[in-house]
Amino acid sequence: MKVTINGRTHDLPDGTTVGQAVRELTAAPSGVAVALNDEVVRRGDWETTTLGADDRVEVLTAVQGG
Repeated sequence: MKVTINGRTHDLPDGTTVGQAVRELTAAPSGVAVALNDEVVRRGDWETTTLGADDRVEVLTAVQGG
């Protein structure tokens, strides 16, 4: 299935979860937020929220500094 993650199209297997998609994109264990089709997905729901065809995912990583 085709899923858009951070503006790029990815071909992922059916049943891929938000958590699996995040791990593919970043090794950061914390400071990451996810929106699925413009709705924030709580971290506790990442492993039970499955992606569907044509979903749009935004993975945001917090950056510190001034």
